Amino acid sequence: MEKKEFYQVNQAIRDKQVRVIGADGQMVGIMTSVQALRMAEEADLDLVKISPNAEPPVCKIMDYSKFKYEQAKKDKESRRNQTVVEIKEIRLSMTIDVGDIAVKTKQCLKFLEQGNKVKVSIRMKGRENSRSYQGIKVMEDFFAGLDGKAVQDKKPLAEGRNITMMLSPAKA
Repeated sequence: MEKKEFYQVNQAIRDKQVRVIGADGQMVGIMTSVQALRMAEEADLDLVKISPNAEPPVCKIMDYSKFKYEQAKKDKESRRNQTVVEIKEIRLSMTIDVGDIAVKTKQCLKFLEQGNKVKVSIRMKGRENSRSYQGIKVMEDFFAGLDGKAVQDKKPLAEGRNITMMLSPAKA
């Protein structure tokens, strides 16, 4: 659900006194909302309440449609520039071999280079449950193979039948 900002404009501003900023960005002063509205109409612009929680509320004389357009443009730009961090998962086993660990390490490094977090997990079966320390050792060896390109957000920890560890990309 997206958060929308709604500004009170012109007649919707019902405060007795408001602090007014002119169209040029200069502080005009504190006056009644009726006087401020009259000033805005004389300049053929809108009176917009930009800071409703201030005492007294701050209003600005501006072209509201142009202001909304600029806000939409800024929002679109910020959405385009933000990166979404995904959590990728890599599953190991307690009896994993050296060659397989190299393949998994390579895959993990690829995920980390893309800026994603990586959840490394081992699912213990049967007698492996009583030897969770071996799984933790496998995880620590896997982490050592990443050559400092990752940071442990969560150390290897046995939780029931699973051992999990969270990794994130190391800062350069």
